[in-house]
Amino acid sequence: MDHRDYVRHDATALADLIARGEVSATEVVSAARHRLEAVDPTLNCVVRRMDEIADQRALATVSGPFAQVPFLIKDLFQNYAGIPTTYGNAALKRVGYKPPVHAEVVRRFIAAGVNILGKTNTPEFGAKGITEPEANGPTRNPWNPDHTPGGSSGGSAAAVAAGVVPMAGANDGGGSIRIPAACCGLFGLKPGRARVPGGPDHTDMMHGAAVDHVISRSVRDSAAMLDAIAGYEPGAIVRIEGPPMPYRQAIERDPGRLRIGVMDSSPLGHPLHPEVDTALTRTIQCLTDLGHDVEPAAPELDGARLCQDFLSMWFVQMARVVDEVRALTGARASEFELDTRAMAHLGRSLSAVEYSRLHGRWLGYRQALAAFHADYDLLLTPTLASPPVAIGELATPGWQHAALRPLLHMPSARALLASGIVDRMAHENLRHVPFTQLANLTGTPAMSVPLHVSDAGLPIGSQFVGPPGGEMLLFQLAAQIERAAPWFDRLPRIAGIDP
Repeated sequence: MDHRDYVRHDATALADLIARGEVSATEVVSAARHRLEAVDPTLNCVVRRMDEIADQRALATVSGPFAQVPFLIKDLFQNYAGIPTTYGNAALKRVGYKPPVHAEVVRRFIAAGVNILGKTNTPEFGAKGITEPEANGPTRNPWNPDHTPGGSSGGSAAAVAAGVVPMAGANDGGGSIRIPAACCGLFGLKPGRARVPGGPDHTDMMHGAAVDHVISRSVRDSAAMLDAIAGYEPGAIVRIEGPPMPYRQAIERDPGRLRIGVMDSSPLGHPLHPEVDTALTRTIQCLTDLGHDVEPAAPELDGARLCQDFLSMWFVQMARVVDEVRALTGARASEFELDTRAMAHLGRSLSAVEYSRLHGRWLGYRQALAAFHADYDLLLTPTLASPPVAIGELATPGWQHAALRPLLHMPSARALLASGIVDRMAHENLRHVPFTQLANLTGTPAMSVPLHVSDAGLPIGSQFVGPPGGEMLLFQLAAQIERAAPWFDRLPRIAGIDP
């Protein structure tokens, strides 16, 4: 199987070819590996290869909906027992930390039959919407290597868009599935809170704001994989009721006529890029042509305050993670990026009462979104406020470096917190990605659908936010859109086929 044939099949079709004996598992692995070796020197999407494990798996008898389909897992929270993991961090990379057990989601990926070829690049601890870790170097966008593939699942998205694998493991704590899906012209659905297990180490991470799934080229692959990995795990905070039918089966049915509200301005007040406006207009036209009712509407909440609360939660998360890594590795301060150290220091300066108060505001965001969904089936927004930015464009600006370096020598950052730095950081750091955090803090499912490519040849996605338990509705709409405006064969030149 050469690459031109390989890349024309999604994971579902590849599994079918292998099951019928039309191509062997070793041939498919070889096609994926050859593609990786061709593109990775440019893209830097895979940070750990697992060749020996993959070769042994290809010779084994494997069952599952994706039996022997090449797959990649993310080098963040998707631990594979005995395989070094870095989380994009220099200290973990230095000690070659090997987790003792599989993450539960990885165990379920394996049970679904996939053949894991390696681990994909991520920003340090997944804390950014770009993938430019100092420890492993930047990952680049297959559509234009001068631009970002997004983050934090940027390595996975780049590998899928470049035709290395048809789908790859990803996770999302603030947009990290949807952002790279939008940047790379892919489909990405973030499941709702507790839909997918996060254990044994990270169950209910960030109060359930973070969740695992995949980035894929086809809706049916994403739907079938969620069927395979969803479900309760012991120790989870809640047991989520499953869908009335498998997601893979549900996408064969149209969703019916939907009422969709459109939020067409940034919650931070920054103007949208003209290409994003164009993409949103075309998405609305597509929905209207499909018979849906679309009108301007948005949840009644303080979007800027939500972004500040999201960042503050990340600061506390970074403080916890940095402390855990230092205890595990004996890491020096220099083995953490400046931004990470600063976020951790700010996080330690929030009192328990203050953190409890900001977490309590999540209830208000959930109530506002619930009130919106009482009138509208779905919320439509741009996924990003701009096309994928250039590599290095979102490096920490000079004013932040000037503020952050002295901060690290202070016993507390409370004075800096009181100065309004969180508000400034929200406006500066989230101006390109202000739409995705809502679904994380409310625990609702959301997806990015690849419906537009800019005049410069860069993908632009559209985001849909569903109600609690709305994964099936999102999948049905995505499949309907995919049938009306197919994107599967729209590939960047680096994938070997002209777009």
